[in-house]
Parts: sequence; C-alpha cells; structure tokens
Amino acid sequence: MRYFEQQHQPPREGRVEALDKVTGKGKYAAEYKLDGMCYAVLIGSTIASGKIKNMDLTKAKQVKSVIGFVSHLQKPEVPGFASEAMIKASRFGLPIFHTDTIYFKGQPIILVIAETLEDATYAASLVEVEYETAPFNVDFESSYGAVPMKEAGKERGKLDAWSDAAVVVQEEYNIKPEVHHPMEMHATIAQWTSEDHLMLYDKTQGVNNVQQVIAPLFNLKKEHIEVMSEFVGGGFGSGLRVWPHVLAAIMGAKQVKRPVKLMLTRPQMFIGTGYRPASWQRIKLGADLSGKFLGIHHQAKNETSLYERFSDQITRVTRLIYNFDHLKTEDALVPLNINAATWMRGPGDCTGDFAIECAIDELSYKLKMDPLDVRSKNIAATHHPDNKLPWSSNYLLDCMTEGAKRIGWKNRNAAPNAMREGDWHVGYGMSVGMWNAGRNKTSAAIKMMSNGQIIVQTAMTDIGTGTGTGMKNIAHELTGIPRNKITIELGNSNLPPAPSQGGSTGMSSVSGAVVDAVNLLKLKLAEYAAVTNLKFKDAPEESIVLSETGISLAHEPTVKVSYSDLWKTNKLDTVVVEATSAPGEERKKYAFCSSAAHFCQVRVNIKTGKVKIDKLICVADGGKIVNEKAAANQMSGAAVGGIGMALMEERRFDHRFGGLIGDDLAGYHFPVNADAPIIDVSFIGKPDPHINPTGAKGLGEVGIIGTAAAIANAIYHATGKRLRDLPITADQILS
Repeated sequence: MRYFEQQHQPPREGRVEALDKVTGKGKYAAEYKLDGMCYAVLIGSTIASGKIKNMDLTKAKQVKSVIGFVSHLQKPEVPGFASEAMIKASRFGLPIFHTDTIYFKGQPIILVIAETLEDATYAASLVEVEYETAPFNVDFESSYGAVPMKEAGKERGKLDAWSDAAVVVQEEYNIKPEVHHPMEMHATIAQWTSEDHLMLYDKTQGVNNVQQVIAPLFNLKKEHIEVMSEFVGGGFGSGLRVWPHVLAAIMGAKQVKRPVKLMLTRPQMFIGTGYRPASWQRIKLGADLSGKFLGIHHQAKNETSLYERFSDQITRVTRLIYNFDHLKTEDALVPLNINAATWMRGPGDCTGDFAIECAIDELSYKLKMDPLDVRSKNIAATHHPDNKLPWSSNYLLDCMTEGAKRIGWKNRNAAPNAMREGDWHVGYGMSVGMWNAGRNKTSAAIKMMSNGQIIVQTAMTDIGTGTGTGMKNIAHELTGIPRNKITIELGNSNLPPAPSQGGSTGMSSVSGAVVDAVNLLKLKLAEYAAVTNLKFKDAPEESIVLSETGISLAHEPTVKVSYSDLWKTNKLDTVVVEATSAPGEERKKYAFCSSAAHFCQVRVNIKTGKVKIDKLICVADGGKIVNEKAAANQMSGAAVGGIGMALMEERRFDHRFGGLIGDDLAGYHFPVNADAPIIDVSFIGKPDPHINPTGAKGLGEVGIIGTAAAIANAIYHATGKRLRDLPITADQILS
C-alpha cells in the first residue's frame, strides 16, 4: 500500500473491534440468548406464480415442541397493513402474511415456531400447501426487448448533432444478476418487552432505518423500538432494506408472546435479501479523429419484481465522469416472477460503468490511440457536467497517471493478441470509476470520565468498513488522548442517531459529527476549568488542548487543570456532549466525487479459456484517508468483488419451473484466494477542502466501479476477442 500525501503518518493500531471478533466476545444478530427464546423457520412457496388454495398444518402440529404458526390465515394484527391502500402506502415491499398471491418461487408463506430449531425445521417439512397455479416468467433475456424505454434524466444537446462522427461504437452489453452473500447470513431476534415496546437484534446496515420502517407498521413511536446491530458480518447493500423476514420475526414474537429468533438459510439468502439485477445496455459513442468525445446515447434495462419496482439507475454514471456535449440516457424496468432486487456495492454505477468503459476501450482501438490518452483528454476535470458546479476536489487524472506507472502501461505491446507465453496470451486493460461523494446528517456523543477516558458513541453500524477505528483515530488526533483510553460504541438505536452505513457515506458523515463533538467537549471542559482558573473562561476551541491527564491552553502550556481537580471542584460524575453534523451551503457551491483508476494484467489460456489475473492495480481519490488499513481493505475487497462480476458470478434460473439453480455457495461461483492476486492499492490522500471537517470522502463503491471493465478490456487485449456479456467464462473465450 502507498499513500502519496500521508507517508509520514504514525502507524495505527488495529481495528477497535478486532479482539472481540476473533475471540467470539462480539455478538452478531443470531448469537444473543434471551430467556424463553424460541426458534422460527420460514416456508417458501413451491410455485412461481398463482394463489394459495389451502394449507394443511395437521402433521406439523404433531411435532412435540411446535408452539405456533404465522400465515395469511392466522397472524397477529399489523395496523400498517390493515388495507390494500395502507399496504401500498407503507412502501414496505412484499406484504408478508397479508396476501395469498404468489409472486415468485420461494416466497415466504408460513412461519413455523418451535422450542428448538431442529423441531421447527422438521415441522416445516411436514406442512402441505395446495396452490392454484398461474403462468410465470423469469426469463429476462427473452423479455427485455418488448419493454419500451423512457428518458432517464434530461437530454444534453442533440443526438443528431454528432450523426457524422468520424468514429462510432454502437454495441450491446449484458450482465447476469449477482447476489450479495455476506459471510454473516441475515437474522433477527424479536422480543416484545411490553405491548408497545419492541427489542430487535437484527443484521442491518442501519438501526435507525429499521426503527423508521417498523414503527408505522405497528403504530409505535420509533423510540419504543430498540435495534441492536453492534457487529455485522458484511452487507454489500443487502442490509440497507428491512426485509420480510424481519417483519416475520416480529409477528412471530407477537403471536407466541415470546422472543423469536429467525435466521435465513443460505438458499433463502438468494431470494430473501436482494441482489444486483440482470441488465441489458446499449451504448452508442461517437468521437472525432483526435479522440474527443462528441456524444453518447446510453440505454439500459434491468429486471425487477412484480410486487415492487426497483430501478438500478444504470445510466446515472454516464453524466458523471466525462465531458459529453451531447448526451441522452434512457431506461426501463422488466417485471418478472422474481423477488425484489436492491442496491449492491456500487449500485447502478458499477453496471453502467462497465458498458461505458468497454465502449471507450473499443473506441480507442478504432482510433488507434492509447486507451489511457483517450480517457485523459475527455475527463470532466474542472466541473460537474450537469449542474456546472466546480468539483470540490477531483484527482482522477492523478489516479490514472499513478496506476499506469505502477503496472508498466507504457511497456506493453499496444496491439491486441500480440503478447504470448506459450499457450498463455497476456493482456493489459484499464478503466476508471467515479461515485458521487455524499454526506448525511449524523450525530455523535462523547462521554468523559475523571480518569481521562472517553467513550465516543453513534448509532451508525460498522459493517466491516472500519468506521469505529476511524472514529477513534479522529478523536485521538483532535484530543491527544491516547487510543487506549478511547472506547467506541455504535450499532445501537439508543445512541445518537445516524444514517445507514452505505453509499460510501459512512466515514464522510460520522467524521464531521465526531469533530463537532470533540470541539464541544473542549468548550465544556474549559467552562468547568474556568471555575479553577479564569484564563479558561471563553477560551476558543482551537486554543484548548486536552491530554491524558488534563486540560491546558495552547499559547500558555503551563496553564493546566487536571481532570481529577476539575471533576472534584465541579462535583461531576461524567461529562457528556452530543453534536450533530450535516451538509450545508457547500453542496450548493461544489460538486463532490470519489474516483479510482483500475489497471489489470491478465493471462488467458488459449486452449482452456482460463483467465488468470496476474496484477490488479487500484489507485483511488478518497480525500483524507482516516483509517489506512481499513481503507485499503475496502478497496481490495471491492476489487475482488469486481473479479467475481467479471468472471464468475451469476444467479441462474430454471425457466421451466421458475426456481433457482445452484442456490448455495457450492453452485454459486465467486472469487476465492486462488482467483485474485494481491491487490495493489494506492491512495492520492489529499483532503477535500469542503466536504466535511476532516476532508474524508467515501471509498466503498469506487473500488468495484470499473474493475470488471478493466478485466474485460485486458482479455480483449490478450486475445483480440471483444466480450461484452458478464460473466466472461471459458466457453465464451473458446467459442
């Protein structure tokens, strides 16, 4: 790893949660044990479309420890689902246990509750369901052609203005659906502690979001719902929604009046917690002979469920990276008998960027120009193309320059299918990615004890991104208090409110809140210190210095009050401050982005079609890097996800029966260690001057946006064969 602006920073300690994770002390959603807890299992439909005619629970009821069932025929009241109009207004998605209509195979229709998981599983196998079947369709490829498109964003310029472009690329691109599959499967433990108080231990990326979704369904105050998600074993977007199984667990607990644990199986994860939808794209891209882009027409369609329309906004990225004087984007949704899709790492932009970056690569070969040079001369480096706001910071060109140097781009033979080592053909490819760098309103609190120890708190979850460690680093840098005296608490809805951990906004959002809380703490302590020494009265925050033992003034280091004296004099127990930080006027003055350049070297075996990735370089502009190890981990993990997208990941259907094929981790292929090299991650490391008080921008998305395109472009350079459908498999290479 290399950090261009931060090489001389002191080494950081490991993750704040590492010890709890590796020793098993840290509990994930399914690992809590409550008095009287029972276990639930979901039964899914065995048809893809139709209605439930009858349910026979006779045999299941004979299992000794079964204590209850929930279905559309027997269920506790959910006030928010009292009518069809209310169900629609709730925007919950699938109205679990409130319809007899079947929308997709595997749809949850019955919850079985028993004293043990084994009995609940056995009883579920004994339930008999009779259906009235109806025609269904799960075939995206044969369906998207009949769906008309609509404008997706305002057209810029005119399509016919570049009809005589010297060089044009017009091609179609297809990507199969992918499933998130975090290591930790989704689980919920629900407990009604009283008629109007609910406790949830839930695998989620946003505890406050769970409150906000569930509260209106049961006419509860959101403060009466406590959600705990302190440890999360990955999300990749799957935890940004409140899924039907969460509501099922809540209804089950209400039905049996006991805590209920419901954990999805791995096959249920395929149809229960979203996926990146299958997509079709068509790109028409024109340029003059100098390589200047003249215009682009980007069309896209993605699959969606019948009961809930989900747009992946595939063409959004088209407006972000390059200068196109003439631009038109269109999209459409293709409803099928499948479960609901959702955001998956780099949502929409990852999909759209693949088509754009492959088309640009193809254009560069038509122009007989270096793909790096073509991109460089067209990057929108000085302003946001749509709103004309200047970039607050944008170092994508620096990323490209450094990435090219690190992989030896200039040393390659530029001609396709020209570099060989026996049966292996060697190729180089590149692409770029960009993401709107967001920031959300976030609160954080600091609690300080008389011994100088502080606890920094926020409701935001840490899904493996290193949020907690980043918070500790910021608090340490601003206070001078040693890291071993700083504790982080997060992932509980009782803590200061925070947005969900997603969209590369986590550190950008919470960092501002931590900075503001530290400043409040300084002012509060100075106020107390002034009782002992008037020199602290009305001292500005920038002049206040904290240490392990006390408070002092920067311009008069000898003026100091120890924490023990401060606590004793003011008769304090603890000092608590809370701050809320949010984006402001800067959003009207500047556009914000994170970006990355991806470079790849592959070897393709011309006899077997095997693709081996020898080198994968990722250079990113994420502003100030608050937590170096976790930031690099984010980028390398995202790049491995891009390998899966490019070469192997595919959720497959049996079109005859409407069900999934290979719905487990044996049948669904994704990258393992042998499929990925050591990812070479680098950061520009320059703080953004306006995004927030720390200058940190998001990184989670840009590590995957562009990776698949770089790999596909490298395969073309190695073989001379342009492959536009993902995943690229051996049969495509050999055909």
